[in-house]
Amino acid sequence: MDYIKIIPCLDLEDPIASARYYNDSGADEIAYFDSKATKEGREPNIRQIREITRIVDIPLLACGGVRDVEDAKKILYAGANKVCMNSAAIANPDIVKEISEKFGRTRIIVAIDLCTMENPVEWAQKMEEKGAGELLLINNNQIPNYTEIVNEIKNAVRVPIIVSSYATKAEDMVQLVETTNADSLSLYSLEKMDIMEIKQELAAANIEVRTYKSALDFSTFKLNEDGLIPVIVQDYKTHEVLMMAYMNEESYEKTIRTGKMTYYSRSRQQLWTKGETSGHYQYIKSLTLDCDNDTILAKVSQVGAACHTGSRTCFFQELMSREYDDTNPLNVLENVYSVIRDRKDHLKGGSYTNYLFEKGIDKILKKLGEQATGIVVAAKNPNQDEIKYEISDLLYYLMVLMAERDIVWKDVTDDLADRR
Repeated sequence: MDYIKIIPCLDLEDPIASARYYNDSGADEIAYFDSKATKEGREPNIRQIREITRIVDIPLLACGGVRDVEDAKKILYAGANKVCMNSAAIANPDIVKEISEKFGRTRIIVAIDLCTMENPVEWAQKMEEKGAGELLLINNNQIPNYTEIVNEIKNAVRVPIIVSSYATKAEDMVQLVETTNADSLSLYSLEKMDIMEIKQELAAANIEVRTYKSALDFSTFKLNEDGLIPVIVQDYKTHEVLMMAYMNEESYEKTIRTGKMTYYSRSRQQLWTKGETSGHYQYIKSLTLDCDNDTILAKVSQVGAACHTGSRTCFFQELMSREYDDTNPLNVLENVYSVIRDRKDHLKGGSYTNYLFEKGIDKILKKLGEQATGIVVAAKNPNQDEIKYEISDLLYYLMVLMAERDIVWKDVTDDLADRR
């Protein structure tokens, strides 16, 4: 790996909000450490893990409650990219081998508490032999010879090393990385940190980190008579056009440096970072230049409203329109699924969907099987309308099953995208 990964831990008081923030603010991965799961002897919080993975674009490392291969399987199938364990590996070292062989060593991390492990170097070597893809070195009590032990382990194994830190200041992180030569830095502090800002300070200390870089120099852009370039801003997921503003060279460079959209105000004659006063930041996902080099398209993750009026988008005043079909197949499926999911959560008298949920999984599967057979029969008939109706019914029962098993369309489309 040619750069140091920064992996902040999620705040368990509100992991969803924490995940959203770090997903946008520059983290390379995020860590969900459900330490209470192991202490309380309960299973991993699969629902929470699934909710987190549905809203982030970066890898999730999940730890807590792992006792056997089945627990690891649940965590990975819930969407986590890596499973981390400590006590389970100590109780049964072969569990590391089993999980590694089943899912691949890149999916498993073994945590080593340097404060309690008697022979951490030997244990690290053993875990590598068993199939651990990474080692997370924990130093809860800030033992004085921490960096020495880390370096011993680093020299004894070939797998990447993640060092833990409660530091909140970039200078402390710089010192830790320089003294340990770690591959990744796991930040345990629950204080909300601007990861992109931290990365800029690490980069200033000649530490390789993943930051934004422009493929073209600002001097290659064609500017208007005011020395500005217009920027069209679009939601990176929905593709909704949110607003239009202008940049000069200084605001463009600040945007690249901070990861937050910064513009030049023509009326105030000064820079302004979107969200500085409202909290409605725009985090960059991509910047693209048009064919004439005179307009930028910015795809962003928008926090709150883009418009100063409180509207999601600045483009809401309709001037004219004519009838047209803008039906999006995926939106239709999402909308129907939302209704089905609402029926599951809120009883509505006379609802057939509620009836299916009340009868349970066997009834749902029976109807799904009947409908699949119905499609086979309809396919033998040249009437396309009949096949269309049968497929629509099948999709309905399929979505009822998805809601029953807490699966959303994004889970399915993500899997299809991976296969592609």
